[in-house]
Amino acid sequence: SALRSFTAWAAGPGRGWVTTDLAELIERRPEQRDRTRAIDRHIVTALLDRRDVALREKTLRRLLYESAARADEVLALNIEELDLDNKRGRITGKGGTVRWIHWQSGTARLLPRLINGRTSGPLFLADRRPAPARTPAAADLCPHTGRGRLSYERAEYLFKQDTKQHDPRRRGFTLHQLRHSRLTHLAEDGWSAPMLMALSGHENIRSLAIYTNVSTEAVGAALAEQDPGRRHRTR
Repeated sequence: SALRSFTAWAAGPGRGWVTTDLAELIERRPEQRDRTRAIDRHIVTALLDRRDVALREKTLRRLLYESAARADEVLALNIEELDLDNKRGRITGKGGTVRWIHWQSGTARLLPRLINGRTSGPLFLADRRPAPARTPAAADLCPHTGRGRLSYERAEYLFKQDTKQHDPRRRGFTLHQLRHSRLTHLAEDGWSAPMLMALSGHENIRSLAIYTNVSTEAVGAALAEQDPGRRHRTR
């Protein structure tokens, strides 16, 4: 874009230094591929069903997976922005875009326990009240408990520690992998691109494609399911 802009200026009135669009002489840079690994869906189920995980972490992780939302957007949720009856919450996404994220029954069962009667303030709270020298902005303080909003760094650290035993590399998974995994699993289940974009908040199908790296196992299973010979043999 910068080269094309320069070409237009250099070819302008009184200059005429170039007559060819220099940008046409270079190849387009390949699309960046997301190197994040999707977590096997059986491992995700085991992680979300663990009984030895605190309610806050259990709710956050299930909400992240079911909604396929970005972790920073979910952590910024306030109680006033929840529509519990319709299983959705209002977030501010990239570029200041306001949209709804949606969740399922698993998250819906946990949220009332996590809220525990609170009517306003951050949904996900830190473990303790902040020190006087580190008091956050009023918007990040719970008016009921005086505790601050749970930080991304703390939530990420706890998730990595809890998942090291499930990660073949023993590094622990990241919160972003829950979003990545959800989109991949839904793509494997046959969700259309428009539905995936509506769920995740992507506005460009090319950026969505970075996340939906369907596994070869899923492709094989889908082909086997649609194989006319298989249906004939099962009759």
